[in-house]
Amino acid sequence: MPHFHLPDIDFKPDDTAPALMKTFTGEFMKAALVKYDEGIAPPPHFHPNEEQFIYLLEGKLRMVLGDDTTTILPGDVVHIPRNVMHGILPVEGGCLFWSVKSPPGDGRHSQDYNRADNAEDLQKVMAGMK
Repeated sequence: MPHFHLPDIDFKPDDTAPALMKTFTGEFMKAALVKYDEGIAPPPHFHPNEEQFIYLLEGKLRMVLGDDTTTILPGDVVHIPRNVMHGILPVEGGCLFWSVKSPPGDGRHSQDYNRADNAEDLQKVMAGMK
């Protein structure tokens, strides 16, 4: 039975996003503990081959998901379907969340990252939210 003790695993830089992650890969899904500093996040994007769940543990996120914009707080869970554009912006400090994606692909958490055509506009929307 695979068992992981999170304090024994180092955060490592992600290969496409400015995040630090502790990643885990199974047969049908991959998971990561993800940490971003305030104001730092990947540009809005979509995953054509993966769906994702995010469970916010610490911090506050402004989020764009499809046509919706909202604020995510600790304890909130967000489902991100395949092909739905989304983006986050940590505000009032950094954030820590648990992310699960399926299918696992090659295990890299940002393997299926595709930048949204209007990423810069959406980043401005999130930055201007109150």
